[in-house]
This record gives sequence, C-alpha cells and structure tokens, in this order.
Amino acid sequence: MKSIPNRYFPSNKDQRWIPLIWLPWFAFFILQPALDHTSAKIWLADGLGGALFLFFFFAMFWGSRARSLYYLAGIVLLGLGLAPINPGAATFFIYGCSFAPFMVETESSALKLIALIVGLAGLETWLLHLSIWFFVYAGGFALVIGAGNIFFAQRNRANETLRMAKEEIEHLAKVAERERIARDLHDVLGHTLSVIILKSELAGKLIDRDPQRAKAEIADVERTSREALSEVRSTIRGYRAHNLDAELAQAKATLETAGVSVKTESAEIALTPVQESVVALIVREAVTNVVRHAQARNCSLRLAPLNGRCLLEVQDDGRGGSQDEGNGLRGMRERIEALGGTLKRETGGGTRLSIQFPLTPAKANGSH
Repeated sequence: MKSIPNRYFPSNKDQRWIPLIWLPWFAFFILQPALDHTSAKIWLADGLGGALFLFFFFAMFWGSRARSLYYLAGIVLLGLGLAPINPGAATFFIYGCSFAPFMVETESSALKLIALIVGLAGLETWLLHLSIWFFVYAGGFALVIGAGNIFFAQRNRANETLRMAKEEIEHLAKVAERERIARDLHDVLGHTLSVIILKSELAGKLIDRDPQRAKAEIADVERTSREALSEVRSTIRGYRAHNLDAELAQAKATLETAGVSVKTESAEIALTPVQESVVALIVREAVTNVVRHAQARNCSLRLAPLNGRCLLEVQDDGRGGSQDEGNGLRGMRERIEALGGTLKRETGGGTRLSIQFPLTPAKANGSH
C-alpha cells in the first residue's frame, strides 16, 4: 500500500501545533501504571515506550511522508510489546486505527489496515489471556474510531485533489498569459521595428536629395515609435484591440515603403472583435515577413467570405522559404486555431499564406 501524497494534517509553521490536539489519548497509557502503583522497572519500560511513541507520533505529522506507514507500524508494535505490563497500551491500537485511513489511498486499503490492527489486538488478547476490557478498548474503540476517520480521510484527499487542481489551473493560466504576452510583443515589435528600419533607411537616402521628405519620414519614425510604446503597454495589460481596416491600410503603406507593389482585395465581412483582432495581427505578421525575408516585388492581400468562412490570403513573388515554423508563424497558427480555423503556407515560387475560419451563420453575409 502506497502512502498518500498529502499529510494527515497541514504542517506549515502556522499549524504545527495541531498534533497536540490528539495527545490527550496518551494519558491513558500514563494513568494505568499510576493507578496500579507499578514498580520502578515497569515505570522505566513505560517511560522508554512513551518516549518512542512521542517520536513516532510527531514524526508521522512532521517527518517524511514516505515513512508514515513505518511510524504507524512502530506505534502498533509498541502496543503489542507493552500490553502485557500496561493495559493502557490499548491506546496505541486506537492511535493506529485512527491514523490508518490517512496513511493509504483508498477506503478498502484503510479497512484492511484497520482490520489488521484490530486482529493483532485480538490475537494478543487471546494468546496472553489479557483482560477482555483490554480488547474492548484496543479492538472495539479502535475499530469504531478508525472506521469513522475513513470519511474524514476521503474528504482530506478530495480537498487535496481540488487544491492541486486549482494550483494546476493557476499555473496553466500563468503560462497562457506569458505565451499571450510573448506572442503579442512579437507581433508588435517585429512589425514596428521593421517599419522603423525601412523609414530610417529611406530618410537616410533622402536627407541630401529631399530634406523635406526626409524630415517627414523621421517624424513618421517618431510617431510609429510612440504608437509602438503605447501598444507594448496595452499588450502587457491585455487591453489591446486592433482595427482591421487600419491594419490593412498600414500594411499597404509598409509594403510600398519597402518598394513592394501592392494589390489589395477586401470584401465587407462582419467579424467579432476577437476575430477582427486575430485577422489584423495575422496581416501584420505576414506583411512583416514579406518585408523582412521575401525580397519580393509584388504582394497581394485578399480578404473575402467563402462558404460561411472568412478567407485571408497573403501572396508574394519573393524567394519563398523553408517549411520550418518560426515564432511568428507559430503564433499565427495558434491564434487561428483558437478560432476553429486553419492556416496553410506554400513556399513554391514565392510564398502564399492562406487562413480560414468559420463565421457565425448570422455574420457570414453581413456588412463590415
């Protein structure tokens, strides 16, 4: 039988006093020799046994969980060893049956362990001809208390399971939030830095030929930087929303700044705010990839309804690329799959990125 993954009682610093609640039972072991006016030799044996019990008792609460059953067995063995000289040792069988349900994983295992302890008490009573009252306490009381504790042990295990599930949910929520922030920051900074680089390069080329236009490009770099800073703050707070029309217009301007001829085809589609933000982010990431890697001369963007689904295609005539997914493409795929959609990427003779996701029936033919 394996030990359960939680202890009998909480053992944090604020609750380490809890075992003291259960110590009064130990008084029966001390009371009996006092009433019988036993010899010093028996008192010595009882004293050593009592010290061992206290060690096993507190170790069960505060010691290694893997050794809990060994400590429990030690308490029962003390009861067997001291019963012939001190009938008060019956209390050790009561402790054993009380703790047994908390030391194993299932009700059936707890019943078997309790039955074993009670059976040992009965066997010793019969073999050593002990008082029937000894078995009443060591067997009867122990059985009743142990059986009752099975309910509390099951409740403890259920509470522990709930606690672990709550911790796991909190952990997954933190992981998901970190992934969201990483994904959004990648989208924001990747696109914005690409635009800043393009405009800075353009301003550098124009500064001698056309100072006024170079000045305008530098002003645009400043505006873009401020917008990026605002978006980074919004990303971290989780309040960022995206306007698809504005993103499509920005995508066209970014491509043209990079010297890429742009063809856009955008139909009127009613999207939810979440869908619109996802599509806008994918447009941004796709255009960033074209500017950074494609070395393309022409690029087309198409947004259209298709049999109750939304279709977005971004295609360029650049050099294509490998099929390996980087962070940006992986982020796009995660976003679109969260909407129940699919992402397809083809890299022969340029790159063609196609995403589809279902629209609600009421919005398939709506107006944007």
